[in-house]
Order: sequence, then C-alpha cells, then structure tokens
Amino acid sequence: MQQAFGLDETDKRKLSFLYSHSGINQRYSVLEEYNGKQAATPLMSLKENVAPSLAARMELFSKHALSLSLEAVNDCIRGHLDAHEITHLITVSCTGMSAPGLDIELVNALGLRPDCFRTSVNFMGCYAAIHALKLAQMICASTAGANVMVVATELCTIHFQNEYNVDNAASSLLFSDGSAAVLVSNTIKKKHTLSLTSFYSYIANKGYNDMSWKISEKGFLMTLSSYIPALIKDDIGGLIEKALLQAQVNKEDITHWCFHPGGRKILDVIQQQTGLTDCAMSYSADVLCNYGNMSSPTILFVLKKILENIGEKPASVFGVAFGPGLTMETFIASTS
Repeated sequence: MQQAFGLDETDKRKLSFLYSHSGINQRYSVLEEYNGKQAATPLMSLKENVAPSLAARMELFSKHALSLSLEAVNDCIRGHLDAHEITHLITVSCTGMSAPGLDIELVNALGLRPDCFRTSVNFMGCYAAIHALKLAQMICASTAGANVMVVATELCTIHFQNEYNVDNAASSLLFSDGSAAVLVSNTIKKKHTLSLTSFYSYIANKGYNDMSWKISEKGFLMTLSSYIPALIKDDIGGLIEKALLQAQVNKEDITHWCFHPGGRKILDVIQQQTGLTDCAMSYSADVLCNYGNMSSPTILFVLKKILENIGEKPASVFGVAFGPGLTMETFIASTS
C-alpha cells in the first residue's frame, strides 16, 4: 500500500504504524495485484493516475464472485442436503451488482430448481448478513419444507482508490475479500445446530454521515470516520440491553458473543463497555486477525468459529454487526 499510494518516507512510516496496530495479520483478495510483488496494473499503481472505471470493477466482480460463492455453498451443504433440495436463495453483497446477477448464476451453477425463491440484500454493508438471516427465519416460520441458503460475497479489494486520503487509507487497511454461506432450514434435525430466536435493529442517526458507501464513476467510495468507535461506545450497552429485553433473555444466559470485527478499536470499545473477557471476544478478534473485515460475510465467519466450539453444553449466542446509517443489527440464536 505504501507503494500503491506513492507515499513519501514520512507517510510510509505513518501507514506502517497504523498497520502494525490494526490487529490484522493477513487478508485475502481475488486480485493477483495484492500478492506482495511490485504493483503492475492501474488498480494498484499511481503511474497512470487514472482509477479503473466502475464498469471495469464490476467486470472483476462478475469474473470472481461466482467461483468463491460456489465454494462457500458447497462447503456449507456438504453432508446436510443436495443442492436441488434448496428451496430459497438469498444473496448478499454491497461490492458488486448486475442483472442477471449472482443469484441466477448460482441457480444455474448449482442446478437449483428453476422455481427456487430468490431475493437479494444489496448495499447494506457489514450488517447485511444479519438482515438476510432475519429474512431466512421469517421464511422458515411461514413456509413448510424450507431450506434457505444465504450467501454473502464481498470483493472489497476491487474498489481500491489510489488517491491517498484518510478514508482510502482506512479502507485499504481494513477490508478484504471473502464469501460465507449459511443454511437456515425447518426440515433438517441434527445435533449442535442453532435456532434463530430473536432479532433487533437500531439506527444511531447521529452517526449518519460517519460511515457511508457511495457509487461514483471511479468505483465505490467509502467514508469511515474516526468517530465510529466512539459512536459504538455510546450505544452498544443500550443496544444489547434493549435486544435482550425484547427477547426476554438475561445477559448471564448468553454463552457466546458474536461481534462483527469492524476494526480493532471497535472491538476494544465493545469490550470496555460490556466488561467481557478476552476469551469472550476471541472469536471476533481471531477473524479480524486472519481475514480482516470482509464486510457482510465477516459476522458469519465469527459465527462459524462459535459453532465449531459450542460442544455438548446448551448454548446461547448473541450477535451484532454495524453498518452505514449508523445501523446496528443483532440476533440471538440458541442450540436446539
């Protein structure tokens, strides 16, 4: 990134300091330009001083999103059901859009039924997967024999902006690419599964302009204010309290905490305000460390780590993610 931004020695040191304190050890990208070798294309180089067009970035999404999504779906359903048994498909993304889009591409590539119910959650950002889980739960509550596949795929790195400013530096520090799939079903009965029991959403309007994701002729532009951790610090305690009250669940009954790792400072202020232990925060911190912030799939990566560590005892999971607005979405799920 020092090279891609064309930084002088002073700004190189500043950026290096920020990266070393990010809590992130590695991230992933679909682009070969991020392999650590010398920047060789306009996406990563300032030599041309021209950012790739929005159309070029959407071509990159079309080229890479399907294969990554297929890998996630196949890994998710393996040992549970065959693809043709999926009755509903919910795709989630804020980094690429087209029509026909990823949903129809998945239907064709997986061999889903042509009458499969499809819908998409677009441009909601990091909390969108929770919104999709909410839709999936509603479908299962109202439709017999429902096997709902939620697929969240984000290619954040295709939106690299080579103008060096605070927002672009923060985006290049945090964001990465990834895909996650989750099956929500009212037909499959197995041990160690979670039942979605409650959702709660809250908009902190005072943070309306502090996190945004807008389309421009040179790609998608991210605004990430340094006040976001402070905003979350002000509201996270009340948010958790209201969500638990609505679900009629005591905080002491929550066995696992599933926080979206939007950044190290965000996790730090959540821990300060909630008084949770390092162990309770470890699932989120581990995903941040090894994957960075992938936007919508990230909360599902954290949830997977929790599922892998629940064990035999009864469990209750509280999840929360944050996005533009400033929007905060929560869910509660318990072992069945």
